[in-house]
Amino acid sequence: MYFLLLSSLLLLVSAPVLALDLSEMDKTAQSFPNIKTVQVAHKGEIVWSKAYNKADIHAVANIKSASKSIMSSIVGMAIDKEIIKGVDQPIAPILSDQLPDDPDSQLNDITIGHLLSMQAGLERTSGEYYGRWVASSNWVKDALSRPFVEEVGGDMEYSTGSTHLLSAIIMRQSGKHTYKLANRWFRGSGIRIESWETDPQGIPMGGNQVGMTPASLLAFGELYRRGGVTKSGRRILSEKWIAESWQPRTHSRFHRGLYGYGWFIQTFAGVQGYFGWGYGGQMIYVFPELELTIAITSDEFLPSGKTGYRDLLHDMVSQDIIPVIQAGI
Repeated sequence: MYFLLLSSLLLLVSAPVLALDLSEMDKTAQSFPNIKTVQVAHKGEIVWSKAYNKADIHAVANIKSASKSIMSSIVGMAIDKEIIKGVDQPIAPILSDQLPDDPDSQLNDITIGHLLSMQAGLERTSGEYYGRWVASSNWVKDALSRPFVEEVGGDMEYSTGSTHLLSAIIMRQSGKHTYKLANRWFRGSGIRIESWETDPQGIPMGGNQVGMTPASLLAFGELYRRGGVTKSGRRILSEKWIAESWQPRTHSRFHRGLYGYGWFIQTFAGVQGYFGWGYGGQMIYVFPELELTIAITSDEFLPSGKTGYRDLLHDMVSQDIIPVIQAGI
């Protein structure tokens, strides 16, 4: 009898919460060999939490470039705390000792906001340029020494180096480690950064290589979905910053989504959505009008953009999740 009772309790703990019929989504997820976990929250409650392909729902995941959304929130909190003056603050005076010996005058025009929206104009440090950048002895100086390929404030040049500069600025202005500062500010929200790769100078990589559990990633999306307050009602992030982050400022040439401050902006099944996207298919989706948040982790070593996997995840959200939520409202 004791064994049967214990088995029943364990089943209740490990099985997805079936308040909504997400069985079609489950079938779709099972068809992806590289998906690891899916978590769905609706109206503040977790309605689905499941691991796939022998993954561990509690394991720390490398959220890759979804880290850029995390970095954006840290900048927002730093502005709220007056560690940074605002998005219009020029970066050159802060990082003056990291500028090249004969600096291009356009460096004086780059602001915090330009880094957040990937409109610094500097040559990218992502994609085919990534390896050379991380092999350099000083990632900050290398990013600032890149040639200008666009006007400052012009077309988007998706670059992890831009968000890395933000991490360096946070550390310089606060005198504290970005990683520890973030966890202190996130305390009580369910969000926790478990690991974060650093550059040769010890600066956490602003736009990549953050380790979080799937539950923590979901909690991050929920913080934005609730307008910057924790589940208990404590404000961590200003509502104004979330609105600014979700305002379209540019768009990527790699896909049709618009881009704000560290967030992609796109409609899904006619519903306005905001998402963070990391290599391999690390996704955090927020749909405020549906009170819906979705966190997905995947194999971090397999591409998601060129293979079409990212778009398949978008389709799963549009076809197998949103209609179920709408039908249940």
